[in-house]
Amino acid sequence: MSVARNIFADMPEQTAITDAAADFIERTGYADLPEEATRIAKRCVLDGLGLYVAGSDHEMVEILIEEARETGGREDALLPGRSDRVPAPMAARVLGTSGHAHDWDDTQVSSDPDHIYGLLTHPTIPPLTASIVMAQKLGGVDGSRFMLAFLTGFEVECKISEWMLPQHYMRGMHSSGTVGTFGAYVAAAKLLGLSGEKLRAGFGIAASLAAGIRCNFGTMTKPLHVGRACENGITAALLAARGYGADPAALDGPWGFFAVHGGGVSHEKVSQQGFGSPWSILEPGVSIKPYPCGVLTHPTIDLMLRLVSDADIAPQAIESVTVHAGTNILKPIRYPVAANHLQAKFSLPAALSMIALARSAGKREFSDEFVRSDVMQTMQRRIRTELDQEIEAQGFDVMRSRITIRLTDGSEVAGWADERYRGGPDNPLSDADLEAKVRSCCAGVLDRAGQDRLIEAARDVEGLADAAVLATLLQQPAMVAG
Repeated sequence: MSVARNIFADMPEQTAITDAAADFIERTGYADLPEEATRIAKRCVLDGLGLYVAGSDHEMVEILIEEARETGGREDALLPGRSDRVPAPMAARVLGTSGHAHDWDDTQVSSDPDHIYGLLTHPTIPPLTASIVMAQKLGGVDGSRFMLAFLTGFEVECKISEWMLPQHYMRGMHSSGTVGTFGAYVAAAKLLGLSGEKLRAGFGIAASLAAGIRCNFGTMTKPLHVGRACENGITAALLAARGYGADPAALDGPWGFFAVHGGGVSHEKVSQQGFGSPWSILEPGVSIKPYPCGVLTHPTIDLMLRLVSDADIAPQAIESVTVHAGTNILKPIRYPVAANHLQAKFSLPAALSMIALARSAGKREFSDEFVRSDVMQTMQRRIRTELDQEIEAQGFDVMRSRITIRLTDGSEVAGWADERYRGGPDNPLSDADLEAKVRSCCAGVLDRAGQDRLIEAARDVEGLADAAVLATLLQQPAMVAG
């Protein structure tokens, strides 16, 4: 006779993370924000605003705008780059998708040697989108209140992501879609002033709406994960405000978000950290991306740029390129030859081909026209990736890789990627580099004066009388092409 297995034996222990999150949201005021946290947050806001502009004319966003226009409804908030106003959740879907359309938004950082980089979320766009959309819907949200909502959502989102076990990502979930829902929810809940039962119920609604699977990486639906996180977070907050009920401890227990999505949490981390202790934006920090593609590729791209620049290697002199890395990079960065710009964001051969051909990997190179060109398709086929067991054995705490370039004259050029990758907290983009990135995002969409207004508003966001102005600054028509 078979013995029935006790399915409850392996269930995660009960935690009280939902209560801790709600308490943090209720008690945190603007005066509690560390000065350095607000300084970094303003850089993230500036980066995010540029990315909304960059994505506002993307094909995937155009489709969502068309759908939103036809659906219509309350005139809560603007659509990006348009004068149309639609209900807040719908506006958030479109704006959030535009912010992630180029996969250029910032990345959470972890100092845990056992952590997998893909598990970490893109933290800014969900709470920033919710803050911008709800500022329009509510009206009268000044810059300080806006920044408090943004940073509170950012912090809760990052801690949830940091505390989750890696199974969440390994099972195929996309954290920016799942965990991002909570970032958007918290920012919206903060602006709505939710507390008590309503605040806790909102977590339950958000937990049931959170979604996003990795099979859609390299397609239009990957950015939609973030758009839906923004939409669902705002929906959860609006429903909770009306008294819609849900489990008040939905992050916890055997059927809570942590257990169902990832097998539980790291109890060691939960016991050593707390919401706002430390603030995640400060420690371990946030990475602002120099390239519009998966952050796992960035150290390797920088290495390729250094190798071809230092040795002045012409494209025609390259016979082959071999990239050695571990599975933490090679599995998610999965396209051996990219057929379009979306696949190129998850393809080392594509990104390195851009560097070999143009010594640049920006908005222009990550376009279908460039990726589909004959020279790009040919160069990609000269580049291959190879699993390196020595790199694999060193763990996944940093993004390790090395490159060997074989030249047509038989010689080789090789090197290791710098673990202090550009854009990360240990090697951040300068303010000038960040401003240059924002202007490149805005090229062809905002004229120079419009770019200046956007940059100035982000720099002085706390001084804004009404943060809804940020949405209008994304709307200026282009006066120049290119």
